[in-house]
Amino acid sequence: MELEQAQKLWQPEPGWLNTASYGLPPEPAWTAVQEAMADWRVGRTSWEAWGEAAERSRAAFAGLVGVPVTDVVIGSVVSQLLAPVAAALPTGARVVVPEVEFTSNLFPWLVQAERGVEVRTVPLAGLVDAIDAGTDLVAFSLVQSADGTVAEYEKVVAAARAHGALVVVDATQACGWLPFDAGLADAVVVGAYKWLMAPRGAAFGYLAPALRERLRPDAAGWYAAVDPHSSYYGPPLRLADDARRFDISPAWFCYVGAAPALELLAEVGLPAVRDHDVALANRFLAGLGRPPGDSAIVTVEVPGAQERLARAGVRAAVRAGRVRASFHLYSTVDDVDLALDALTG
Repeated sequence: MELEQAQKLWQPEPGWLNTASYGLPPEPAWTAVQEAMADWRVGRTSWEAWGEAAERSRAAFAGLVGVPVTDVVIGSVVSQLLAPVAAALPTGARVVVPEVEFTSNLFPWLVQAERGVEVRTVPLAGLVDAIDAGTDLVAFSLVQSADGTVAEYEKVVAAARAHGALVVVDATQACGWLPFDAGLADAVVVGAYKWLMAPRGAAFGYLAPALRERLRPDAAGWYAAVDPHSSYYGPPLRLADDARRFDISPAWFCYVGAAPALELLAEVGLPAVRDHDVALANRFLAGLGRPPGDSAIVTVEVPGAQERLARAGVRAAVRAGRVRASFHLYSTVDDVDLALDALTG
């Protein structure tokens, strides 16, 4: 599907420049959730179809990031998906993290301090050089939440491999607009309610097979079983032998909305989405006399920016003291120009 055709599946109010906070659902996702909620309200159907949406979502996510579906775990939030990785770190392990990293990819490592796990924060620009023989794991966001900086993914991975360190990536602010190969890392986690445009409460992770061998599925329940539908009651333990052993039971309606949203992204293609999003971001930067960038998220310092945008009906965010604007496939030139008029008028 061409991006221009896909854009007809949204009707956002003008001025939504805040996908980095939450994405807007395409019509198929919105309709699917409303229909499921209507069925739930009156008990019209059983739940199995809602559960099948979780498996459609898992498959779509695997395709978007280029990994086998058997290596994909589903959950609810990024920190929950990272918990077994953090818990498996050896006593005294050393972790390197960017200093302005979103805390969902920081706190899971910091809470291991009582076991002697040491977390060192460094400037993102110095992350590659900070990885040394004493590093056991490097964790970073592929795209920084605070300002939209795109990390040097392949360089970080190469440095980590040179020293035998694990690589953990939070791709929440990247997946859905930035094409990348999740299989380069050991773990990639994504909250789906931003650029994947799913309801909040759906999250995905890639767990490499070699990493999974080190992890214990402490949150295992019926959905982590080799056959969930024959694992409602009683022993023995019978977990899946792939990434599904780390699943938690899916929040049904979140995945009912996630499946059509992810499938639509796959149909449009992430390269087309990236080109559209970055072009709008660069139009915004150019209008403010800034040089172009490579991200769908940009931050600017303009006196009174937050108030001026609000008066014009433009919804953006403030992060780290700066106005953060973010552009996705439903954003338009008119949205950009509305924001520029507010900031330069």
